[in-house]
Amino acid sequence: MRPAKTRAAILLCSVALIGLTGSAAAGTARHHHHRHAVASAAPAPSSAGYADHRYAFMRNDWARRHAHAVSGRRHRTATPAPRSAVGRYSSNELVAEARKYLGTNPTGRRSLWCGAFMDMILRETGHKGGGNLALGYVHYGHRVSGPEVGAIAVMKRRGGGHVGVVVGVDANGNPIIVSGNHNHTVAQSVYPRRRIVAYVEPNN
Repeated sequence: MRPAKTRAAILLCSVALIGLTGSAAAGTARHHHHRHAVASAAPAPSSAGYADHRYAFMRNDWARRHAHAVSGRRHRTATPAPRSAVGRYSSNELVAEARKYLGTNPTGRRSLWCGAFMDMILRETGHKGGGNLALGYVHYGHRVSGPEVGAIAVMKRRGGGHVGVVVGVDANGNPIIVSGNHNHTVAQSVYPRRRIVAYVEPNN
C-alpha cells in the first residue's frame, strides 16, 4: 500500500510540473508575439527621421533660392533708367525745374528771353548762371557728345540762337527740349538735330 501511494504522489507532481511548464511557455510565446506585432506596426525610426530631415532640407533649400530670386528681382527693379533714353523723361534737376514753368513766362521779358530763362533755371538749381545770350552757352560748363537728358542744347537760328534743356529724344534722334520764348512762352518741342550747335552741362 505504501509503494502505491508513493507512485501516485510522484505522478501528481509530474502532471503539475508539466502544466506549469506549458503555461510558462505559452506566456512567453504570447509576449514574444505581442512584441513582434508592436514592432511591425511602428515605423522604423531611423528611416522616418532620415525622410523628415531630407524633406526639411529640400524645403529650406527652396526657401533660400526663392528669397534670392525675389531679392534679385527687387534689385533689378531698383536700377535707375539711363539718362538718355528715347521717348522717356529723367528726374534730372534741370528738367524738373524747367518743366515747372511750362505755359508761362517767369522772366518778365517781352523778347529774346530764352537765355534769361536758362540762366534763371541754372541759378535756381544751385548752378552758376550762363547769362542772357543764347549762343553764349556754347562756352558754358563742359561739352557732352550727345543729347543727354538734362544737358543744355544750344541751337542756331536766323538772326541769333536759342537755348533750352534736353528732356528726351524722339524715335528719329531729334532732341525734345524745354525752352523759354518758344511762341512767347516756356514750351516743350522737338527740334531738328541739325540745328544743334553744342550740348553742354554745368561744371558743378
